[in-house]
Amino acid sequence: MSFLLPNTVALYSAVGFGIVFGILLHRGSLANFNTIVEQLRLRDFTILKVMLTAIIIGGIGVYFIVNYAGGHYHIKAANLLAVGLGAAIFGIGMAIYGYCPGTAICAIGTGSLHALVGLIGMIAGAVLFALSFDWVQANIIPVEALGKVRLPDLTQIPDLVWFGIMAVAAVVLFVVFELLPVRRQR
Repeated sequence: MSFLLPNTVALYSAVGFGIVFGILLHRGSLANFNTIVEQLRLRDFTILKVMLTAIIIGGIGVYFIVNYAGGHYHIKAANLLAVGLGAAIFGIGMAIYGYCPGTAICAIGTGSLHALVGLIGMIAGAVLFALSFDWVQANIIPVEALGKVRLPDLTQIPDLVWFGIMAVAAVVLFVVFELLPVRRQR
């Protein structure tokens, strides 16, 4: 059973889902510069809550598609140094810019001029990465490269147990976040 749609239907579906996703980001204040900055300042945990919830629910959805609906995993190689460096660069850029790429596009859609200016930085970063990719591929990607593996495969702990652990951890974190005496900017 294939989940692939004809190209034009897939294209229009992607545009439609993107618009809905942008509307939901905006309505949930997740594309708001202040919400993102307050998350980075550990004052507002809305973004972390949404991300943890999305990871757990999305992971469970993928698990059931793979195991009961004929889907297949497309596992990317676990290159620990490359991912760690990329995450650090992404985090620094997000802290300076105040947006991640998705929320930036949403903010641009709402008329944010500073988000539009920051888009130039994202494009410049992508160009620099493309120009340096041969060096990165030779010198960074092979370091601590684990290959195409999943956490359940490495630990021999079943997928659903991992989702259970993540769900319990998320609930505990959500409770802790609500109990923390944080100053929220309004």
